[in-house]
Amino acid sequence: MTNSSVQTKLPLGQVLLNRGVITQEQIDAALDKQQTQGHSRLLGELLVELGFCTDNQIAAALAEAYGVPYAQITPRLCDPEVVELLEHEFLKEHVVLPMFKVLDTLTIAVSEPANVFVIDEIRRLTDCRVQVVCATARDIRATLQTYLPAANVFVIDEIIDESVLENFSMIENLPEDITDLEDVADQAPVVKLVNYIIYSAVHENASDIHFEPDEKNLRVRYRVDGRLYEKMRPPWQMHAAIVSRIKIMADLDIAQRRLPQDGSIHVLVQARPIDLRVSVMPGVYGEKVVIRVIDFRKMLTNLESLGFGYDNLTQFKQVINHPNGIVLVTGPTGSGKNTTLYAALSELNNEQVNICTVEDPVECNIHGINQFEVHDLAGFNFASALRSLLRQDPDVIMVGEIRDRDTANIAVQAALTGHLVLSTLHTNDAPGAVTRLIDLGVAPYLVSASLIASLSQRLVRKICPNCKDEYEPAHSICKAVEKWTGSVPKFYRGIGCKKCRNTGYSGRIAIHELFIPDDKILDMITQSVPLKTLRTAAIENGMVPLQLDGIQKVAAGITTIDEILRTAAVNEDLQ
Repeated sequence: MTNSSVQTKLPLGQVLLNRGVITQEQIDAALDKQQTQGHSRLLGELLVELGFCTDNQIAAALAEAYGVPYAQITPRLCDPEVVELLEHEFLKEHVVLPMFKVLDTLTIAVSEPANVFVIDEIRRLTDCRVQVVCATARDIRATLQTYLPAANVFVIDEIIDESVLENFSMIENLPEDITDLEDVADQAPVVKLVNYIIYSAVHENASDIHFEPDEKNLRVRYRVDGRLYEKMRPPWQMHAAIVSRIKIMADLDIAQRRLPQDGSIHVLVQARPIDLRVSVMPGVYGEKVVIRVIDFRKMLTNLESLGFGYDNLTQFKQVINHPNGIVLVTGPTGSGKNTTLYAALSELNNEQVNICTVEDPVECNIHGINQFEVHDLAGFNFASALRSLLRQDPDVIMVGEIRDRDTANIAVQAALTGHLVLSTLHTNDAPGAVTRLIDLGVAPYLVSASLIASLSQRLVRKICPNCKDEYEPAHSICKAVEKWTGSVPKFYRGIGCKKCRNTGYSGRIAIHELFIPDDKILDMITQSVPLKTLRTAAIENGMVPLQLDGIQKVAAGITTIDEILRTAAVNEDLQ
């Protein structure tokens, strides 16, 4: 449907009446308020403000009134390259979103389909036929925020290969003048090298990039599936220019070389929005840089894809649907705790629930969820943010990490006053969350009254499907696995191939331990029994230990027994 055919068919109020969304009395009330404000407010806006309907219902009704399709917009529905067809300021000012282009027809989402002047202007600017869909202004702005996260977005969408390394010009003398260094950092060899490193890291599913100088060498390493491996050794003379290029991209001070700096870079790699978190640290031989690669596509996942066993998945879904209480995800750094929390929030996310998060930093923007980032230097820490958040009428609260006494006590109080609280802790196992909360100063009876469940997890590498091969492990391993699972399965491992960089592994999966206390265990928590006693009671109550969940994945041919031995403290029979 082109812009010329966007014509009103029925008044908005009549469409809402026909749909049974509102009553005539509610329309009259909104019209009365509109008159008192001199017709400066739209009818739909007033109906939402008065609580008579939602903005999605208004958008659907507007779509019907003007004879255009209605769509609930998400970033996955849009082509990032098409978003770039119009100036960012134009998109923000008029609240429009180019979605995709087929031949010479451009599909755009608008919140006001009656505004034919904007539609005509888009047709003029793009020289395309324009097809209109109606969406809420909130959805359009949220999607724009995903694709236009900052004024400076670096597009790395060209196909880059290792032949680019052959074209680098050696920089024999490090420039001392900051202006000269900035000029060198913008030269093609340096820009191409940094782009190649970022592009390759995303392509190889790296989670981190390390730039490590020593006396004579510069080493670049990627962390893939939890393990570091060396990617390349660029000319050592390029170190200062490479660091300066990264600082420029992250909007950091290239003149500051004696203090640590942190920043972020927003890039598009093959039309995928990627966030890069940059940490620069002065070292003996120059500045060391670590870049954390955050791929939104991987973080926005569902619970079913996280490796839960059937029973654990069923029970975890039940606990996160409690109306109030606290649910904790525990494990060491890099064990996927935040990914699990994001998946849980996505499971709970709907129009009837107010979900708010407090994070440090916000790692992934989720449509429909209110996310807040702490700033310790400004005094906006987890505890103060959580206090303020409780006045925002939340139903579900996610706290990035409980790391001090104040945050722990406020989170527990929030759980006791009708809120569902999700958060993370650093503990070795699931029952250990109880003793950790008590160590942070939460009274045992409050832990007992508020804790719904604790989930401990680790990430283990999966066997590469391209070089997977059956083998026979040591007899002691077979006997121990038989003792745990009741049978001796076939054992598999990867023999190593080009696709897995000869590691035998490709990708990772989580192993879990879900602790759901019953009344007996809650009484034990109140009495502050030792952790070992609590863990024994939990296993007797049906908790599947982390090690057994891992061994079950070994029996299923997903991972190896070596991975379970490496990541979890396994029963001594397996040692």
